Amino acid sequence: MTTEPLQPIAEEHHTDVLVIGAGPVGLYQAFQLGLLGLRCAVVDALPHVGGQAAELYPDKPIYDIPGIPFCTGGGLADALLQQLRPLNVPLFVGQTITHLRRDDATATFELRSSTAQVFRCHAVVVAAGVGAFEPRRINLPELRALEGRQVFFFDDALPQLTGKHVVVSGGEEQAIASALALEHTAASVTLLHRRDTLSASEAAAEAWQAALARGRVRLVAGLPSQARLGPHGLTHLQITEPSGSSRDLPCDAVLVRQGLSPKLGALAEGGLVLEKKQLPVDTATFATRQPGVYAVGDVVTYPAKKRLIVCGFHEAAMCAYALLEALKPADAGPLQYTTTSALLQQRLGVRQEKLAQSPNTA
Repeated sequence: MTTEPLQPIAEEHHTDVLVIGAGPVGLYQAFQLGLLGLRCAVVDALPHVGGQAAELYPDKPIYDIPGIPFCTGGGLADALLQQLRPLNVPLFVGQTITHLRRDDATATFELRSSTAQVFRCHAVVVAAGVGAFEPRRINLPELRALEGRQVFFFDDALPQLTGKHVVVSGGEEQAIASALALEHTAASVTLLHRRDTLSASEAAAEAWQAALARGRVRLVAGLPSQARLGPHGLTHLQITEPSGSSRDLPCDAVLVRQGLSPKLGALAEGGLVLEKKQLPVDTATFATRQPGVYAVGDVVTYPAKKRLIVCGFHEAAMCAYALLEALKPADAGPLQYTTTSALLQQRLGVRQEKLAQSPNTA
């Protein structure tokens, strides 16, 4: 699809289907594909699975998942990952797809990621929600070169910060949680926000006020205006306060917790037909207008489409069966059920003797 020259290949992963997006719908898509005997892999821009549910509302309640009266975004992601685990699906996180092109002669795809990972497959399923989530950065060029060393966007990659002066940039619950986690170990913790009011739940606000009273954290209102560097990197962050005056904050590390911004990136630039930043699909197969590319979840559009997780699960199941018909028609056969199919149970690692002892076995 993209025709620009590519860099030398670093390593390759071969599979039947590549799923782009490791949110709830992407994880369930991988489960359905593996259940049907199709090899697949999942790639996601975030450094962990769960997508928007795990990153933006990990502790917020979800009440409309079938059969589960209540769960959180993070809990749903954990449950889907546990369900997927027996199928041994490779997960590639912390990388975005930068190139996607199809070889029409062989009907195969080559995709490359931001980490130089190469994927070769026969079909692609885009389960990227509204796009690959990228962190909103502080608009200071000097900080870009310090990412991964003194500037961090995710808790997964944090180094040891004991005894360090830490600035947390953001004003919502994720920023508050990051600041509170360092209260007793960092030399100082400054929560930097553009104004002196925060957006948080009652519980998070109470925890923050208690930490303020203990004197181990502080809130500074203002915007970063300059990064001051020494021989070994960042030493201070200059702040412009709402009054217009400036002040320097001692700073060994910056934790940027300003939310995420979705971008379609190579998917928007690689020849896929978009309608208002969404992919039109055939609802019988969830194929897009690009041969070999399918899509499910919030990224798709069709008449009466609803942006609900449960709708994405339905789309993933339909898409998996369509891919089985397209890639391995000899294996399609009659519809099988996990309650009775020895083959499906074998793929899930269900022990037959354990099944026979189950009180629910008819």
